[in-house]
Amino acid sequence: MGTHTKGNNSNTFKVTGGLRLNGKLKPQGAKNEALQILSAVMLTEKKVTVHNVPDIRDIRMMLAILEGFGVEIESHSRNSFSFTAKNIDLDYLYTDDYRDKATSIRGSVMLIGPLLTRFGKAYLPKPGGDKIGRRRLDTHLISLQKLGARFHYDPVKYAFEIEGKSLEGRYILMEEISVTGTANTIMAAVLTKGITTIYNAACEPYIQQLCALLIRMGAKINGVKSNLLVIEGVEALDGGEHHVLPDMIEIGSFIATAVMTKSEITIESAGIEHLGNILPTFRKFGITIRELGDDLYIPVHDHYEIQSFIDGSVLTVYDAPWPGFTPDLLSILLVLATQARGSVLIHQKMFESRLFFVDKLIDMGAQIILCDPHRATVIGMDRQTNLRAISMTSPDIRAGVSLLIAALSAEGISYIHNIHQIDRGYERIDERLNALGAQIERI
Repeated sequence: MGTHTKGNNSNTFKVTGGLRLNGKLKPQGAKNEALQILSAVMLTEKKVTVHNVPDIRDIRMMLAILEGFGVEIESHSRNSFSFTAKNIDLDYLYTDDYRDKATSIRGSVMLIGPLLTRFGKAYLPKPGGDKIGRRRLDTHLISLQKLGARFHYDPVKYAFEIEGKSLEGRYILMEEISVTGTANTIMAAVLTKGITTIYNAACEPYIQQLCALLIRMGAKINGVKSNLLVIEGVEALDGGEHHVLPDMIEIGSFIATAVMTKSEITIESAGIEHLGNILPTFRKFGITIRELGDDLYIPVHDHYEIQSFIDGSVLTVYDAPWPGFTPDLLSILLVLATQARGSVLIHQKMFESRLFFVDKLIDMGAQIILCDPHRATVIGMDRQTNLRAISMTSPDIRAGVSLLIAALSAEGISYIHNIHQIDRGYERIDERLNALGAQIERI
């Protein structure tokens, strides 16, 4: 396993702001897609090879969980692995080691579907992840229940024991458009006898990629790219090979970094066709993004102006299920708006605690009105006043990177604590930005 079992003990970034960056960088593989794909390797005893896997904390933890089950993992490089889930030890489900690891990352929830459909049982302690508000498991459990699973909830251990020896395909209307809930249901359905119809399914590129791999492995799935999936269960799946997409959230983060620091940056191999509404939304902020083949070129922005709606009213940006704008980039846009010309209302609909980091930006001198847990109005300063350096703490992955972008553009030296949150989602972000001229030090 090599470096993938280790973490970095440093938990603070010392960031020297006000430096201009220059150069090219390549986005890592998409974290959320990789977690789904790594769960899917449990569906077959044949070898599955996955490329462009990001080397980040959440992925390392998922690899450790798979190893605990007895999955043979062959490492080809830092970002490329083969998995053979042939001799699986289901007793691992009830160990303290599994409980500790599964509760540390939310991605562990996606092991329920594969375990249930292949082995007839699963066990789920409360999964971890970002503290961004309530993230219910009802969607996962209700969908699996409709396929014939039974679950018992242990309120003392805060864990679910799930059984399903004879699942059968059913019509499932998802009660919410959940990406991980959809992924879990798809993985359970591919080995479930009969026809499973999933309506109101999430259709993010990550779900499309998961379906593409499963189809290569022999699954029968119709309706990919839509919110209506029809899955005909098969007896067993074969092996397969998969390449994880570039991380769209990291791409958005790099665009914002370039603009905020008045830098010229090229993002290589960005997977532009899979970015949906991301580039048009950035362009509404007056950002120039040139598409050169599959690369994105961001020139120096001395000024940029937020557009109004056609009727002249203030621009509102809000998150929505795909192909709407991803909630993971709203905090990045909020930071970007602080130095724009004009105003914008940021409406975070899907999570109620994701805007609470704005108090740090206000301390840095940003003009932001937090209307309620879901809405913030940003009055751009048009670079008339730079943000000032402060000491702050990262509450979650996306807020952490937003604060890092703010610190890179600020005057002076900032300190960002709790950076293990950033490391959960971004691979060696300090090294990669330092290569372009940033000064980010782990202390």
